[in-house]
Amino acid sequence: MAILKILEFPDPRLRNVAKPVTTVDETIKRLVADMFDTMKDAQGIGLAASQVDVHQRVIVMNLGDEDIGPRVFINPEIEVLDDSIDPYEEGCLSVPGFYEKVDRPAHVMIRALDAEGNAFEEEAQGLLAVCIQHEIDHLEGKLFVDYLSPFKRQRIRKKLEKIHRQNA
Repeated sequence: MAILKILEFPDPRLRNVAKPVTTVDETIKRLVADMFDTMKDAQGIGLAASQVDVHQRVIVMNLGDEDIGPRVFINPEIEVLDDSIDPYEEGCLSVPGFYEKVDRPAHVMIRALDAEGNAFEEEAQGLLAVCIQHEIDHLEGKLFVDYLSPFKRQRIRKKLEKIHRQNA
């Protein structure tokens, strides 16, 4: 498979809204495999197709739980199941090296298609609930830095722009 280039903040392509997948075909299955390779190579736990400049509603995830294993969510939707909020220290492969606390609903229902195109739903709490919300945000053109104060977001932006200039 292939290691894809991960877009980094403040790349404007990260703001594109992903389109629904109409058919889970070989192209989507290849994308899923490449996304898993890319995520593993980058040492991440979740990756949205938008982060690799493919604007379709596809997410891969591997939270390191041997019982659950790698996960695929195509056209994911969530429903908040209660009002409790779970603050969680989030990082992002598109915002490398930065971690900040983000408040998200603690208990959600996920509805999606799996890697074969089969519909499923499951309740999620803890890391799975946080991660699916974080990755769905990517599909909507939103980043975890958008939850931060304008000052923090601008500071992160300037630091990453400086790194990008040095690496160019």
